[in-house]
Amino acid sequence: MTLALPAHAKLNLELRVLGARPDGQHEVDTLIQAISLHDLLLASAAPATTLELDGEAPAGEANLVLKAARALEELAGRPLPARLRLLKRIPPGAGLGGGSSDAAAALRALARLYGLELDLAPVAAALGADVSFFLRGGAARAGGRGEELHPARPQPGWYALAWPGYQVSTADVYRAWDETGGEPPNELLRAAITVEPRLAAFTEALGPGWRMTGSGSAFFKPAATEAEARSAVAGLECWTEVAWA
Repeated sequence: MTLALPAHAKLNLELRVLGARPDGQHEVDTLIQAISLHDLLLASAAPATTLELDGEAPAGEANLVLKAARALEELAGRPLPARLRLLKRIPPGAGLGGGSSDAAAALRALARLYGLELDLAPVAAALGADVSFFLRGGAARAGGRGEELHPARPQPGWYALAWPGYQVSTADVYRAWDETGGEPPNELLRAAITVEPRLAAFTEALGPGWRMTGSGSAFFKPAATEAEARSAVAGLECWTEVAWA
């Protein structure tokens, strides 16, 4: 049996950074919405665990899919060998949550393959705040460092997406936020531009109505219709996508 699980991207429709925590993380208040753009994880039982990548993603044990597999094996107390193939469509390091969504898909896939009746939430939280969200999907208001999830009303609609083609380090962006003392209303944009100055020209080229998701470097623009979303990305010289929620 081969399982095929979509790993959806997300948008931070709202994001406020409330301050630094004693543990070095940051308190946030964010509204997260899963969208139709997704990676695809194929999983089947095998003598040993392997990961094949189709698209741009970290290789080997640095990949969150394998980290999730190892963490679930530890929780289960036994090997869970599987042949895993990841088809990437979500840009890496873009604030769209691709790696975290892949990890959540891996947890669900292995649990189904091996009939595990385990609470996956603690494993997901240990892997990362966004992994917890992707176990649930839909829409959520997140607090704490992003791990305190509360169901939220879905935000249906169309979204134009644009990514400049380069990554921005989340850790560096939050470090820059600390150094600048924060900023309203899109609190991480100025910090992201400090880390990656090319974003200033990119945001100017996008024009009004575009917002950065997470710590960047992808941007989104809400649209009333698919045609409006496609019009928003027409002519942009970068990676673009039209998605819905």
